[in-house]
Amino acid sequence: MSLHSEIHEQPAILAGLLAGQRETVERIAKRTQERDLRYVFLAARGTSDNAGRYANYLWGARNHLPVALATPSLFTYYEQPPRLRDALVVGISQSGQSPDIVSVLAEGQRQGCLTLAFTNEPDSPLAQVSDFIVDLQAGRELAVAATKTYTSELLAAALLSLAVSGEQGGWGELARVPGWVEAVLRADEAITGLVQRYRYMNQCVVLGRGYNYSTAFEWALKLKELTYVEAEPYSSADFKHGPIAMVERGFPVMAVVPRGKVFQPMLTMLEELRNDYLAELVVISNADEALELAQSPIPLPRELPEWLSPLASIVAGQLFAYHLTAAKGFDTEKPRNIRKVTETH
Repeated sequence: MSLHSEIHEQPAILAGLLAGQRETVERIAKRTQERDLRYVFLAARGTSDNAGRYANYLWGARNHLPVALATPSLFTYYEQPPRLRDALVVGISQSGQSPDIVSVLAEGQRQGCLTLAFTNEPDSPLAQVSDFIVDLQAGRELAVAATKTYTSELLAAALLSLAVSGEQGGWGELARVPGWVEAVLRADEAITGLVQRYRYMNQCVVLGRGYNYSTAFEWALKLKELTYVEAEPYSSADFKHGPIAMVERGFPVMAVVPRGKVFQPMLTMLEELRNDYLAELVVISNADEALELAQSPIPLPRELPEWLSPLASIVAGQLFAYHLTAAKGFDTEKPRNIRKVTETH
């Protein structure tokens, strides 16, 4: 098992999760409707926090549920948790071990809230303080950099969203996710060659918006963890409010730009970066007009819907980070200074 092999396991794992957890999320959806919950209070760290960013957009846009991202230190060091009345309290953690995330759900239970865990360890401390568990079913993840557990978290969020909405048509789109991820994986060899251009890159920005705001953060995290590049994630809107001053000729900008509601402002940003600032663009997209602006284009399946695009777009980002790590001569299996399970308080 290696990081590369775990990246390639994702289509099969996602297919298994779709088959194995639909009944679970439908039970959860029924219970949330019975409780008339008003919002979601979500706790996560690291890669799982980026899955929470996806849930923030997804559950807000498709389920009309406000999502509040927890500040776990209020529950641990400050011991002054907020009132959580009428909330669904959700913890996302691959290992289910982090004490601060566990403390949020434990407090949710104390206040009489419904609690839910997305975890790859259904016997973990997080699971023990959860009324419901969505088992990510990713199998053992040996690589330090999380890949397959992240896409499983994204799919779990999408499953719950669809179950809560009661929309039947979306199940057909969800069933196609493993195939769309498989299509991205077929670009593996092409990305191996593409990254050679960036062997000496020390800094970059990563842009995304809407559902793929999460992808910008996760791609940047993988670049930091594996390649040690100073990769800063931004919404394209926030980037224009100051950070764009960093850009000069040849400055590397990574961008996730699938078709959808935020495509046009993202495309306008890419045109400005390429034509006015002469930036170096790596673009993940399923739109020709965006790919044509890039020195390094990475295509997505054309029919991929925006709400599910983060599941495929991050796989392209994972491959990019993996191959760039190898091109820089670093160990893809043992990134420095980090461990597989990080327990924070």
